[in-house]
Amino acid sequence: MNCDEVGRLLDAYVDNELDLPASAAIAEHVEHCPSCERRLGERESIKRLVQSVPYYTAPVRLRNSVTSRSSRWRVTTRVLASAAVVLLAVSLAGGLATRALRSTPRIGAGGALADAIVSSHVRALMGAHLLDVPSSDQHTVKPWFLGKLDFSPPVVDLVAAGFPLAGGRLEYVDGRPAAAVVYTRRQHTINLFVWPAPNAPAPVDARTIRGFHLRHWIRGGMAFWAISDLNDQELDEFVRLLQ
Repeated sequence: MNCDEVGRLLDAYVDNELDLPASAAIAEHVEHCPSCERRLGERESIKRLVQSVPYYTAPVRLRNSVTSRSSRWRVTTRVLASAAVVLLAVSLAGGLATRALRSTPRIGAGGALADAIVSSHVRALMGAHLLDVPSSDQHTVKPWFLGKLDFSPPVVDLVAAGFPLAGGRLEYVDGRPAAAVVYTRRQHTINLFVWPAPNAPAPVDARTIRGFHLRHWIRGGMAFWAISDLNDQELDEFVRLLQ
C-alpha cells in the first residue's frame, strides 16, 4: 500500500470502518512512513477534539422559529441573534477543547497508547513477529525474559481454564520495552502486553478499537493490556483469571 492509497483510506481507518486486512496494511505502512504517521496523528487529534466538544442544544425559541411554517422563508433579527449565541458558544468550547488537547500529554488519556497496542497486535497477527519463544510451558516462557527486560513479567498457566499459553516475545510499545505474553482461545490470539507501572492499582478499562477488544488495568506494580478479537465475555473471563 502506498501513500496515496493510505491517504484515501485514512479517515475510514481512524473511524474503525475498515476490515482487518486493510487496517493491517495501513498500520504496517504507517509504521515505516513518517509522513503518513504525521497525517494519521493529525486525523486522530481532530477526532479527539471533535469528540471532546460538548453538544449544545439549540434554544427552543430558535428551533420553533426554524421549523415553523410561518417563518420557513423569513429569518428575523431575533432568530439571527439566537443563532449567533449558539455559534459563539460552540466556538468557545472548541477553543477550550483545543487548548486542553494541546496541553494533554500523549499518553495521558490512553488513546494514543491504545492505538499503539492495536498496531502491535495487528503486526503480530500478520505473521511478522508473533513469538520469540514458542512454548506452552510457563517455566520456559518466564525465564526466557530474564536478561532481556529489566523486569520479570508474570506468566500464568491458564490451560485448565481454556486459555493455553502459546509463548512470548519482546515488544516496544510507544517507545517503551514490553513483554508480550501470548495466549490462545480456539482460533483466537490474545496478546497480553506487560510493563512496570509506577501508578497506583487501577480497575479494568474496556474499549474497542478497529474491531479489537482491549482491557487495561494496573496491578502489583505492572500495567497490563490484553487485546484480542475474542468476544467481550470470554476476554473478561481471561482478565478475571489473571487477577
